[in-house]
Amino acid sequence: MDAEMNQDSAADPSASPRACVVYDERLTAYNFGPSHPMAPIRIQLTMELARALGVVELMDVVGATALTDDELARVHDRTYIERVRKLSAHPVCPDLSIGLGSEDNPVFHGMHEASALIAGASVEAARRVWTGERSRAANICGGLHHAMPGTASGFCIYNDVALSIAWLLDHGAERVAYIDVDAHHGDGVQALFYDDPRVLTVSIHEDPQTLFPGTGSATETGGPHAPGSAVNIPVPPGTTDAGWLRAFHAIVPHVVAEFEPQILVTQHGCDSHRLDPLTNLMLSVDGHRESYLALRDLAERHCDGRWVVTGGGGYAVLDVVPRTWSHLLGIVAGAPIDPQLPLPPDVSERIDAMRGGPGPRRMTDGQDVDFEPWGNGYDPSRWLDRSIHGVRQAVFPMLGIGWDF
Repeated sequence: MDAEMNQDSAADPSASPRACVVYDERLTAYNFGPSHPMAPIRIQLTMELARALGVVELMDVVGATALTDDELARVHDRTYIERVRKLSAHPVCPDLSIGLGSEDNPVFHGMHEASALIAGASVEAARRVWTGERSRAANICGGLHHAMPGTASGFCIYNDVALSIAWLLDHGAERVAYIDVDAHHGDGVQALFYDDPRVLTVSIHEDPQTLFPGTGSATETGGPHAPGSAVNIPVPPGTTDAGWLRAFHAIVPHVVAEFEPQILVTQHGCDSHRLDPLTNLMLSVDGHRESYLALRDLAERHCDGRWVVTGGGGYAVLDVVPRTWSHLLGIVAGAPIDPQLPLPPDVSERIDAMRGGPGPRRMTDGQDVDFEPWGNGYDPSRWLDRSIHGVRQAVFPMLGIGWDF
């Protein structure tokens, strides 16, 4: 183990036996084909890098069981599940009425089984944490937050995040906070719990005017029985680490503190990176790492450390995803990785060979993650500040929080 990792982990209140990662190679069978941006190699490289850095040895690696049709039906329509099953066995007849067979969501053999297993992995992570077996659990293959009850959407077939939250509610959780830092709005999870006061959904994402799925405006604040339970933070295209962190800290800690969750469930799509081919945000690996530390602190402060972690988007599959999610796993394990740490030679050489040239050499993009706190002043000439102000104005009064500070 590198000395830098040992030094960083001493500052983390958690100990490594508290964490587990739900993973086996079968989870990478979720495969839309060689030209699709949702490439399984991003998961494989993440685990390879995290192992080489000594992170995985600090965690229990546990398996999962695919959810049954009855368990999937907690969130998804039975007719939809049956149709996914049929297309999975005979992937030659697309059904665009349920979102399958499109360029985003092509059908593939074993689609149902692979998707049900990822859902089972997220439910297993939630179970491990809720029962107290572990305080933290991660399923980086999960985070498929766009799937709706009766349709696939945005590379997502079954909504593993919503299924894990539903499992928590069915097993006694009274207040679950869900925070989604993917560049895309967490629309599927929001839709499923929009009128449920037991679930707080928070999504910080690129403005819906410029990015799929076109939802997630500040005015989407929850259903009639759950006002203020949905918090959407749209940030402008081009937002960097400093702006993103300014928005996050101006809103997220306040709404989480007011909600007083018993457990935190998070989605960590890293497609907000400046190299990602599908979005227009400009974050760095360093900014991602900083957001993960902030979410860890929220779980420690408000949930007695109970934290369920999923992956999500991320399509710079060689240069970004393995480094970003290795940082995530290090934080979950209680041993944050020093950003200055070099990539192990074997992993670096494999990435170089795949990309056809030199890739990143360190676990950092060399970016400063300082930001101007909201309390230092609001500038109405800035799109970002107008957005932050609009979210606070829309949601804070519903939660009994003053919004003009």
